[in-house]
Amino acid sequence: MDKTHTHNALGRDGASQLSDIVKTRPQFGALTPRWVTKVLEFKGLETGIYRVNRVVEGDTPLDALCSQDLKKTTIPQGYIEYETKPREYRLNSISAIINVDTRIADLYGKPYDQSEEQLALAIESVKERQESQIINNDEYGLLHNVEASQRIEARYGRPMPDDLDELLTKVWKDPSFFLAHPRAIAAFERECTRRGVPPVTVNIAGGTFISWRGVPLIPTDKLFVDGVKNPKSKAGKTSILLVRTGESKRGVVGLYQAGLPNEKSRGLSVRFRGIDDRGIASYLLSLYCSTAVLAPDALASLDNVEVGEYYDYRVQSV
Repeated sequence: MDKTHTHNALGRDGASQLSDIVKTRPQFGALTPRWVTKVLEFKGLETGIYRVNRVVEGDTPLDALCSQDLKKTTIPQGYIEYETKPREYRLNSISAIINVDTRIADLYGKPYDQSEEQLALAIESVKERQESQIINNDEYGLLHNVEASQRIEARYGRPMPDDLDELLTKVWKDPSFFLAHPRAIAAFERECTRRGVPPVTVNIAGGTFISWRGVPLIPTDKLFVDGVKNPKSKAGKTSILLVRTGESKRGVVGLYQAGLPNEKSRGLSVRFRGIDDRGIASYLLSLYCSTAVLAPDALASLDNVEVGEYYDYRVQSV
């Protein structure tokens, strides 16, 4: 008996030629949630310059009188000295030009507008660069603005609860968040698991994060491990930052230019540059940003953190 079968019906490949295909917008795998720009407080500028005026502080604050009888005592006199050359932060620009062939946009503009999709991905890329600059910029990046007295070393390499407790002593005035590479956070969680003190989770800025002593650990791949975002080896070293943010708290403040023409989002504008003789439309993307540290104790760093320590939790038979 012949067991071969033939299908006397239209097959899948042929039928698919007449069907509608559900399509997604372009997906960019390198994009991240960019939590740093969501949890950091920002201040808009009008002139692109932000001057941080600090008081020249001595060992003790200005003396004051506390007495019931003012006739028998002398009220102390004095004044508050200001820095004569305060630091000024100037906004840096992050720019990109995106080109779109108008013929391609005309012919293949449904269901998604090609110009809009190109611009959307370009904007996301510029914002990724912004977060990286907030952390790594040589002039205003957080890593490069930690005072020497605010830096500590991981005692045994791996990030332990004791290390984060020590970091909290450096930014004890209302700390806002830790900032760490995802692998550093995973390494810290392993240390907590080993000691039987799993950290609790908190919800802020629309996300769920683990916390230590009530302070959330915010992940970002812009705090590199051995200088790269995605290290291939299990071992590697990085830093964990602790940040107090907000102008009212004398903390770290993100800066941007307010009221830009053609503003698409905070501090970012998109300008149409025209169409050339070949029908290529051009757009200029400009994002203006910087970061200011209002007080030295608003920022601290745990350095030389090893992320490659693992443990065997299997129960050993007796």
